[in-house]
Amino acid sequence: MLHVNKLYEISQRLKYIFIVVAIAIVLVSTLFTNKLAKSLASEERKKVEIWAEATHQLIIADELTDINFITSIIEGSTSIPMIIVDAYDNILFSRNIVEPKTDVEAFYKSEISRFKAKRPAIEISLDSSKQYIYYDDSVFLKQLYYFPYVQLGVIIVFLFVAFFAFSGTKKAEQNQVWVGLSKETAHQLGTPISSLMAWIELLKSRHEEDKMIGEMQKDVVRLSIIAERFSKIGSKPDLNIESLNETLLNAVQYMSNRTSQKVSINCHFSSEIHFFVKLNVPLFEWVIENLCKNAIDAMDGVGNIDIYVLKKNDEVFIDVKDTGKGMDKRKFKVVFTPGFTTKKRGWGLGLSLAKRIIEEYHGGKIFVKQSELNMGTVFRIILKVNSD
Repeated sequence: MLHVNKLYEISQRLKYIFIVVAIAIVLVSTLFTNKLAKSLASEERKKVEIWAEATHQLIIADELTDINFITSIIEGSTSIPMIIVDAYDNILFSRNIVEPKTDVEAFYKSEISRFKAKRPAIEISLDSSKQYIYYDDSVFLKQLYYFPYVQLGVIIVFLFVAFFAFSGTKKAEQNQVWVGLSKETAHQLGTPISSLMAWIELLKSRHEEDKMIGEMQKDVVRLSIIAERFSKIGSKPDLNIESLNETLLNAVQYMSNRTSQKVSINCHFSSEIHFFVKLNVPLFEWVIENLCKNAIDAMDGVGNIDIYVLKKNDEVFIDVKDTGKGMDKRKFKVVFTPGFTTKKRGWGLGLSLAKRIIEEYHGGKIFVKQSELNMGTVFRIILKVNSD
């Protein structure tokens, strides 16, 4: 099972809680708005029924009927579109409907059909005939129906903006931490490395034939390279045209000399011709070493690591394949997240730094090409081949 440290676990939980709360707000708001819209629709039907009764009373009014109150009811309806028709759908009267300049008859036929599909007509019974009122929702009610969708859109946009803003801020903070930590580490390593180099020169002068001193010097030089790597984090490193073949072989040789004999690390080139790529050698070697170290941990110190190099068009593909525990597909992108680690110890920064070095500094790509549980993992690096 992959282990995720507490920091990563907490950030993931907070993200899911935030999404769930946002969805809950949308659902509650939608339910409340729909309930309000239904109540308003019921009120509008009552208004139309009152308007229908007022129209009926106006039609049958005699000389003694006070029509002022009736006409005030009829004229007071200014928001609900209505059409009065006879039994044969001949239009008798319409209200609150904007007629087109042309094809008025066709327009009303279409409107009547639309109104009929929405709800049943309200009947006005006269002595010798019947009339029918068809009506549509008011503009306000339509806006209320659309409001939840508008609100949902606004919340989605807000979530996206908040997510990207949070991610950007988080990334900027991580960058500041990495840069500060890296430069401070390089600074702290500088003094003891200089001192060790001086002591080695003294030992060499006194014990010229001792081969162990030469090996110690190699490790001190390596420490110096590591300090240089840390000093380059946070600033754009210089890229030079280098032989990818030689760079990979040097990185593999270094790892092989410091790894158990139970681990085999080999490079496989598709051609004897060297591929020349713009590289910062110390940083690129750091990426390869990180991938190899992760592979060794995944294999529990026993297995094979094969590095395949293939050129296609103007790109070179570097596949680092191991025979380790593998991972679930859901972890393919997560493994590059700062704070994620498959080990009980560690900061979970190795692969995130590797991604930064390859994609931001070298303009390439790095991703998990393939992985199966208990079958191993393949990391792929893509770089542009120098065409000069």
